[in-house]
Amino acid sequence: MSQLLEQDRAFFDLAQRRNVLFYHKGYFSHNIVAAMGEVVKLQLEIAGVSASTRRKLFSSFVELSQNIVHYSSDSLQPDNEGGGSIREGAVCITTEDERHLMMCVNPVATDDVEGLRNKLEPLRSMSVEEIKQAYKVSLRADTPEESKGAGLGFLTMARDASAPLEFAFHPRADEPGTTLFCLKAII
Repeated sequence: MSQLLEQDRAFFDLAQRRNVLFYHKGYFSHNIVAAMGEVVKLQLEIAGVSASTRRKLFSSFVELSQNIVHYSSDSLQPDNEGGGSIREGAVCITTEDERHLMMCVNPVATDDVEGLRNKLEPLRSMSVEEIKQAYKVSLRADTPEESKGAGLGFLTMARDASAPLEFAFHPRADEPGTTLFCLKAII
């Protein structure tokens, strides 16, 4: 029993040292995201984050979480079984040198990696004005067939970020055909 308590204390200490404001690893659904959103809002307010930064962080939190709900390949309950989907992933919000880091990890089908890369890579070299323009164009465009939203999530995060979005793909040896998709935004 004491070894388990020691590990719990070590995890808690690590979270404090890394300035973790919010962390969830597990299943996500629309209802879970709504409840977590209330916690995120409160945590950011208690932490004294400015209203403008809170808005950007909350917006990015919602986009990251919705990405998991819509696109994670690990589904406890698929979309077609009523009540919306329940899918696995992780989201973390930390502070570092007066900046806020939002990180998200979820499994995706390896076949979807190139499509994600093609959406994200151009954002890395776009100016804020170009991102805002692309956002406006996307608002007026038809929703892409494979999208569960208006295709604005990555643009929203890129617009609000203070640095280019960072992303990586890690194929899973234990699950062929599945790749971990990692995304980080600095606000």
